Amino acid sequence: MRLLGLDPGLRFTGWGVIDVDGNRLRHVANGTLRSTASRSIAERLLELHDGVLEIIETHRPDEAAVEETFVNKNPESTLKLGLARGAVLLAPAKKGMRVTEYAPNRVKKTVVGAGHANKDQIQVMVNKLLPDAAFESPDAADALAVAVCHAHFAQSRHAFGDKVGVSRIRKQSATGGYEKAVQAALRKEMGL
Repeated sequence: MRLLGLDPGLRFTGWGVIDVDGNRLRHVANGTLRSTASRSIAERLLELHDGVLEIIETHRPDEAAVEETFVNKNPESTLKLGLARGAVLLAPAKKGMRVTEYAPNRVKKTVVGAGHANKDQIQVMVNKLLPDAAFESPDAADALAVAVCHAHFAQSRHAFGDKVGVSRIRKQSATGGYEKAVQAALRKEMGL
């Protein structure tokens, strides 16, 4: 199965594509879409939308996963992020792909083992899980983390059917062998 992970933002949208074969993950590609700051909001959203469509055409993922928006103190920034998410979500939906959303803490807990992990910890673990990946940017690393998170939950969903829905994915704990292995690798990498 080929998965597309997306970390949306109006200025920078990270993307990452991975292949999943059982428990094996393989990096395919990653990058960052950049919208032109001097253009109108509508033009910037179109740039993001078209960029995601191009990634889908090039890499042909089966499913997509997108990081959810968090509410920030500045309502204007939150609105712009929401608009960017809409443009990014629309592209795979328009192609008929399943699109799943994950809360940022769910992605961190699944990939790092801690819901409040920092960007460095995320990059370390994504490097461990996808050793061939060279990140174009922190946004691309985050998008790969979203794809890895989706790989973890998509396997459960495919094994048990669609009984594990998006709302359950957000609440479901990531305990077990996978989380323990992630935590052990992180402790080793950080010298703890």
